[in-house]
Amino acid sequence: MTSGNENGRPPVYVFPGELPPPRVAPETIQPGRPAPQRRWLAVALALFVLTLFSTLAVGAIFARDFARGEAPTFDDFFEAYFAILSTPKLLLAGVPFSFTLIGILLAHELGHYFACRYYSLSASYPYFLPAPTLIGTLGAFIRIRSPIVNRKALFDVGLAGPVVGFLLAVPALAVAIAYSKVVPAAQASTPVVFGDPLLSRLLMAWLRPGVSPADILLHPVGRAAWVGLFATAINLLPAGQLDGGHILYALASELHRRVTLLVAFLLFLLGSLTWVGWYPWGLILLLLGFRHPPLLNRWEPLDPKRRVWAAVALLIFLLCFTPWPVNNPW
Repeated sequence: MTSGNENGRPPVYVFPGELPPPRVAPETIQPGRPAPQRRWLAVALALFVLTLFSTLAVGAIFARDFARGEAPTFDDFFEAYFAILSTPKLLLAGVPFSFTLIGILLAHELGHYFACRYYSLSASYPYFLPAPTLIGTLGAFIRIRSPIVNRKALFDVGLAGPVVGFLLAVPALAVAIAYSKVVPAAQASTPVVFGDPLLSRLLMAWLRPGVSPADILLHPVGRAAWVGLFATAINLLPAGQLDGGHILYALASELHRRVTLLVAFLLFLLGSLTWVGWYPWGLILLLLGFRHPPLLNRWEPLDPKRRVWAAVALLIFLLCFTPWPVNNPW
């Protein structure tokens, strides 16, 4: 996920050559103080380590239940979560889930990061968000500090993350399905049932023909891939400053505000019909998604090749999206 230019306010651009570089008095330089970039690197590393531990703990719970041939019930989630965190050796069981999930999220953010580097845009390191949730994290993001020049750059930066993350999640999910267990009514005994996106159903039909998806006990690696697909679908929503919002703005900036409102309305509708977790996403779009930072050159249209890639992004969204991610509100 990218957070756009600063906090969404229209930036004030200074073109090269307009003003001389500022002069810094020698007495204002304070030796011994860490550079801001190093401080933010320390923050990024600290968040990464915390996310590693939280996803290892969740992964250990997934691994425990998978070894028992049971779907995760999460009845003892918090007790098991903190017990595993207090016993480091138990975290090793969570490696398949944790490393797969962090790898997919990191690939997504590095896709944005290197696209920014290609266009000489200043971007932060990826920041991971640890959380004691059913997946161990709230995702990751980078901040783009530079103004984006044209539609081509905005489109490429917005598209790069979802495509790279998707390309890593697909083989992970395929391998997980191949190594999953067939347990009759595997999901009937659990109060938390993860929905199956279209891609998951297609891979199950191919790799496990004749087996009902309800009877497949997914390997922990598949749980991580599922989270990666869900994150890809969320980011490709054509609204706000999500990746899909950047792609939409690059394609048709005049439609961005109206489509954002429509997507927010549809999320509220889904929240009333399927999963209440769509409510906060709709609220986020209403609060933050109306304005998109303007481009320095908004008149240059996208070339036909990138319009084809926009169709690819739509296909990826349809493969990853499920209106009912889980049947439990928390």
